[in-house]
Amino acid sequence: MTETLAVHTVEGFLTLDETSQVIKGLDEYIAATGWVPARPEEGLRAPDDVQEILNAAVERALPSIRRVFPSVDGRPTPWDYHDFGPGGGIEPHLHGVDDPGARRQRVARVAFHLQEAARGGEFFVDTSASEALWTDRVAGADSGFVPGTRFTREISHDASAEALAELRAIPRTRWTSTPPAGTAIVYGAQLVHGVQPVVEGRLRKLITNLLAGPAR
Repeated sequence: MTETLAVHTVEGFLTLDETSQVIKGLDEYIAATGWVPARPEEGLRAPDDVQEILNAAVERALPSIRRVFPSVDGRPTPWDYHDFGPGGGIEPHLHGVDDPGARRQRVARVAFHLQEAARGGEFFVDTSASEALWTDRVAGADSGFVPGTRFTREISHDASAEALAELRAIPRTRWTSTPPAGTAIVYGAQLVHGVQPVVEGRLRKLITNLLAGPAR
């Protein structure tokens, strides 16, 4: 459970040249497909050439990532691209653990900002001592988690209005980040998180999941 509540950064996740290649690959793909997000939080599956660059960066960063998330297996899920203009952002939400008995478990997520907004658009995590974030589910002996591990609720950004309102009502402490260029943020799957609304400029970011393999 400790891993699913941790936060880590990887400075120099991508070089300037790699970042330029990713931007070029995305721009060409968006121009070819005509993609426009239907809503601010909607993502686009990045093209294969971009996936290769980002996955190579994860492999390169594994020694650092595994100091904080030792169970991750180095095979991230496909990366999604997000593009926010003024007013765009992501409400506080919580992914949690979908199925504690699954063979591969989501332990953490990685967020990488290709371009920061001029104002706003900061990534954040919210911490809280409230019991309201947690369910009564616990890991059993057949789970990839230590037996007895507890699990949070799942309140994604496309959850019902009632669930999102319940989350907003829970007392929380917000931690915002302004990492150096080229830095990836790695955050646990059971943390409340989101993106502050963009006030000015454009925010471009990529997100993936880090998974743990089967229990040994």
